[in-house]
Amino acid sequence: MKRWVCRSPRGIVRAALLCWLIGFGALSWAQAPADPLQPFNRAMFAFNDGVDRVLIRPLAVGYRKILPQRLRDGVNNFFNNLRAPTTLINDVLQGKPSRAKETIDRFLINSTIGLLGIVDIASRLGLPDHEEDYGQTLAVWGVPSGPYLVLPFLGPSTVRDAVGKVPEFAIADPLWEPGETSVTVARFAVRAIDIRSRLLEVDRILKMQVDPYLFMRELYFQNRQAQILDGATPKAKPDDTDSLEQQLLEN
Repeated sequence: MKRWVCRSPRGIVRAALLCWLIGFGALSWAQAPADPLQPFNRAMFAFNDGVDRVLIRPLAVGYRKILPQRLRDGVNNFFNNLRAPTTLINDVLQGKPSRAKETIDRFLINSTIGLLGIVDIASRLGLPDHEEDYGQTLAVWGVPSGPYLVLPFLGPSTVRDAVGKVPEFAIADPLWEPGETSVTVARFAVRAIDIRSRLLEVDRILKMQVDPYLFMRELYFQNRQAQILDGATPKAKPDDTDSLEQQLLEN
């Protein structure tokens, strides 16, 4: 949906606050995102926003009111643990053996004594969570991002990241079964509602924007860059906003 950008809600909220606090002018040092598909993107943005207002956001609000924080954290931890095989594959493809070992250790610990990942024991033992995906791997390999692209239901992306979503589902998702449509739909519905419930704080910032489409586009590129660089900030920044940006984007 238009209001979520990635799989790390905490990172999205911090990135949104960053853009709001320092303004887009402070981000002008970065290369302007290519958006030749803007008419299509705006139409898809409006479609996603309509679905969000009518269906996803109300469900997320109810989900947040009914389920206590601890239970919602357990759901989030469970789904994060399911992504470990995807993260492991991309750790290896990106040539990060230490991170790959960390991913294996996290998965084994959380899948056993962490009750199938519901409890994030690994983080308590000094193994912080991190995520890698095929779009990030393509970026590390030097594949250009291509034009900005808003996908139906999935929201902001690029051509490169859209291509990277194909193996995301087809290769290493333990709950993705082509013959089990109901299980797959239920899995993604719960995950979408859980993620949306963690992004409700961004709504008030969006309401302050003259053009929410442009805000979400810049927010996506800012957050995506941080993911590709593993949280590092570019060295070419000309001002002193580095420390603020790193604090807000750091997971």
